[in-house]
Amino acid sequence: MQNGFTTATPLNEIQQMGLEALLERLGPIGMIRFLQQFETGSGNYTAERDTWITETNLDKLVAKSDPPAKPG
Repeated sequence: MQNGFTTATPLNEIQQMGLEALLERLGPIGMIRFLQQFETGSGNYTAERDTWITETNLDKLVAKSDPPAKPG
């Protein structure tokens, strides 16, 4: 048991040990930044992208944009 757990150690205990190690080594902000790298998100990007691409054209984008700022 060199590393603090065995194959019989429950996964929730391993997770807790990992979080404690990250917190100790990286501090709270570093731990959060590290964990954010593994956030999976949600939805189906490919399907949403295809919908966005087929439903959007230059005229629609221009209509949605803010008017140009007046100089001076």
